[in-house]
Order: sequence, then C-alpha cells, then structure tokens
Amino acid sequence: MALVTVSIGSNIERDRHVRACLDALAETFGDLAISRVFESEPVGFEDGRNFYNLVAAFESDWSVGELQAWCKRLEFANGRRKESPKFSPRTLDIDLLTVGELTGEHDGVALPRDEIHHHAFVLQPMAELLPEVRHPESGETYAAQWASFEAGDQRLWAVEFRWAGRLISRAD
Repeated sequence: MALVTVSIGSNIERDRHVRACLDALAETFGDLAISRVFESEPVGFEDGRNFYNLVAAFESDWSVGELQAWCKRLEFANGRRKESPKFSPRTLDIDLLTVGELTGEHDGVALPRDEIHHHAFVLQPMAELLPEVRHPESGETYAAQWASFEAGDQRLWAVEFRWAGRLISRAD
C-alpha cells in the first residue's frame, strides 16, 4: 500500500463537485485525510471565476495507470469535457500529486507532480495536511517547502466547507 495524494479543484458549482469528488474517493479508497479547502484566484485563466482547491490523501495498492484512469473517469462523470481548452473553467480537476515514493514517469504520468513546487494552491494544502512528509525528489518536508515558497501574486485563503455532515475546513 502506498500513500497517494491528489489535488482537487473546481470553479464551476464548486461545493457540489468537491463534495462529489470526496464522496467518490471515500467510497473507492476508504479513509481520507483532507486538507482545508482554499479559495484561490485563477492562475493562467482568462475566466476570472475563483477555484476551490484542496489535497486529499489515502492508501492504495492500485497502479499509477489505474489511479490516473480513475481520476479521469471521475472528472468526466462530473461534467468535465475532453475538448475544453486547457485554461478554461472546470467542474472538477483531480490530479495525482504523489504515489508513495515514486519518481519519474509511470504509466505515462510524471511523479511527483511538478505543480507541488509551483502553485500555492497545491503546496499550502499539502504542507498543512502532511507537514513532515518529505517530497520524493527533493527530500524536503512539505512544511519546509511552504515556509520558503514565494507565492508572488498567487492569492488563496481558507474557506469554511462541510462534507459528510461535518465541518472539514474553517476560514482563516
């Protein structure tokens, strides 16, 4: 079993799609560790709708290819369209960040995902959820990476969010 981390994002019917994603993850993989939910301004998008972003972690013995295919099926089941331009609004975006200690390309997926180093909306939730876990390539803890991260113009803030009848995220 490997610890799998995924980033989850939505800027169309955000509450509904984030909850649907968490429901599907819990139903498929069992217990989840979940970061706070952050609202963030879009990075690289012309449509100015803010995103909800978070990170979830769970144990799995699935291959990288199986995990990736499952994530894509979930996106499409939640209204994501294959033909949508890269930087366009989306109902659900779920990306594999890490699968255990794997590095390099596995089943066509580069691990760990490069976005961990470049986007506050990925690194901050990762650092809060797994502060003492070390990045598989750099060996730095996620807390240390976040402490030295230069966010520039990437603005994000924690929001209150409920899932499965409980408060999983509080606003700052």
